[in-house]
Amino acid sequence: MTARTVQMLQRKARQQLRHKFDITTNIKKHSDEFQNAFFIFTTMFKWMFRKNLTSKDNKTMSKKYLIVGLGNTGSDYVNTRHNIGFKILNHFAESRDVAYESRKLGALATYKIKGRTFILLKPNTFMNLSGKAVKYWLDKEKVPIEHLLVVTDDLNLPFGTLRLKTKGSDGGHNGLKDIQNKLNTTNYNRLRFGISDAFTKGKQVDYVLGQWTDTEFDNLKERLKKTSEMIENFGLSGVTNTMNAYNGT
Repeated sequence: MTARTVQMLQRKARQQLRHKFDITTNIKKHSDEFQNAFFIFTTMFKWMFRKNLTSKDNKTMSKKYLIVGLGNTGSDYVNTRHNIGFKILNHFAESRDVAYESRKLGALATYKIKGRTFILLKPNTFMNLSGKAVKYWLDKEKVPIEHLLVVTDDLNLPFGTLRLKTKGSDGGHNGLKDIQNKLNTTNYNRLRFGISDAFTKGKQVDYVLGQWTDTEFDNLKERLKKTSEMIENFGLSGVTNTMNAYNGT
């Protein structure tokens, strides 16, 4: 065998080794690329799956509404102006044939219509401590704060006038003040029912905790019906449409 032949054989052997190395390198390269692609795919799939679950949870959550009527417990307060929040929620429940049951921090009833769930709450904490019950049931039922509606009396509105607002100060109302403190925000919906300010100087407390006049009592039935319609519309049509349709009526 000549030296030239040996060189040719050595060169061919090196080429074969290089070819095998290239094949191995390509296999490893493609394997790494496949693993990277598979990792990206599985990561995206998990993210989309979690997002879909979250979306479904939010969709379910967004159909819940917490409607809170403010008032004081006890027979002495039943027909007082300050307890109009309780009276409105009682009318809402009775007219829709749902009953309250005693639960933590208040009386609770549930009303369902067109895929929405209205959770009606009458806190038993007394007016000035209403925020504790509101926060507890908001958290427990996972109701977004945009779906909270607090129903209360308002001295600055003529009797029976309805006004829905999405935010604002407590206006000196101790129930709203406690809710604001417990939720750490003034950005929540409140439905104010006018009880007027027909009292003499120094008689505000007596007036607020006083009974309805005969004329007011006679007009309450129609006003309660209108307010219940407004509450239901809040859940079905949204706060803006409800304000446009009912505020000032």
